[in-house]
Amino acid sequence: MKKSDVAMIILIASMSVLIAYFVAKAVIGDVQNESVKVKTTEAITTDIVQPDTTVFNSNAINPTVEVIIGGKTQGSQ
Repeated sequence: MKKSDVAMIILIASMSVLIAYFVAKAVIGDVQNESVKVKTTEAITTDIVQPDTTVFNSNAINPTVEVIIGGKTQGSQ
């Protein structure tokens, strides 16, 4: 490569970096030093709230029990 080719590559690379810098700054914007309000959560306590007795009671349906409808056993299909 000639010296002029190397100089041209360096010039093009530096111009590309400058253009990329200004485009990124225009798209992203400047960093603002403003305070921001953030939602906070409630503190976690060790209190346990008892569940509703109308839903969680001893007569409630247990969804983990296998139910066979129609008197057929499984696997006899």
